[in-house]
Order: sequence, then C-alpha cells, then structure tokens
Amino acid sequence: MKIYTIIGGVNGVGKSSLTGVLAAESNDLGVIIDTDKITASLGGDKIKGGKAAIERINQCLEKGINFTQETTLSGSRTLKTIKRARELDYFIRLYYVGVNSAEESIRRIKNRVEKGGHDIPEQDVRRRYSKRFEDLANILPYCNEVRLYDNENGFVEKAEYKNGRLILKGSDIPEWIKALSESP
Repeated sequence: MKIYTIIGGVNGVGKSSLTGVLAAESNDLGVIIDTDKITASLGGDKIKGGKAAIERINQCLEKGINFTQETTLSGSRTLKTIKRARELDYFIRLYYVGVNSAEESIRRIKNRVEKGGHDIPEQDVRRRYSKRFEDLANILPYCNEVRLYDNENGFVEKAEYKNGRLILKGSDIPEWIKALSESP
C-alpha cells in the first residue's frame, strides 16, 4: 500500500518533533519532506523550500513511494497533492498537531529562533491560527485516517476523525479540540 502521510498544524506546534517521534516508531513514513530543511536539484539548479518540496513530492508520486509532508495546511497546495495522491491510489493519513493558543505557537517559535532555528512572522502565525479549523476542514473528507495530537505537554492523541465525525479520546480534552468539535 502506498501511503501519503501529512503532519499538519500551525507553525510552532511541533510538527517536526512529531515527525521524529513517528519515524522512530514506524517504518512506513517513506521520504520525509520538511520544507524548512529541503534543497533539491532541478535542471542542474539548486532550489530550496517550497519549490524543492513540490519537486520532491512530485518525484515520490511519480515513483509510487511512501512520503511524509510537514505542512501548515494553509493555501491550496496540500489539497492538490491529496487529490493527485488519491488518483494514484495512495492511502492518505493525517496527523494533526495543535496547541491552545497562537501565543503558545509564537512563544515556541521565539524559543526555536534563540536556538538557531527559523523564524516565522507573528502575523503569519496569527493568521494561520485563526484559519486552522477551516484549513483542516478542507482536507478531512479526503483523508483515510486522521489522528489529532495535543502538544501542550508532549504529544498525546486526543481525537480521531472517522466517518465524518470527531471522536474524542480520554476525559482531559484540550480547549483547541473542544473548539474544533464545536466549529461548523
């Protein structure tokens, strides 16, 4: 079975960290595509970031190999990739990571920058945070498996999406998942 795994969430929620955890536990993630770390060769030229990620995704799809993409889900690129992957008989798996506030994401990004990591403009984080449920809702119907992780204090699976509905796990449900379950 060919698998396209999406690690989704707003900037600063821990997508790369979750990818590391999942890679240690699973052998089916395939090629891991992290836009922040990728450089590819296209026609002899080195390309970075988004263009390099798109090129790498296209190569995986053409070869029919498993791949994993980290994404904020903003924009239309991920949905286009999902639709193409479905046409090619991929199993679409989404692991979504969340935290309770944009401020928490911004705090984590500042901490990452202090350690030499990449920055994201605060206004971009706030915009993506305010649209996160809309962006998530756009792709849910196309996913075969969806698991939602809270990362306020380490990654804890708190919900899954099955048959068009959110199924909560446990009694200590984070505020962001409560808000998602109440969103239209």
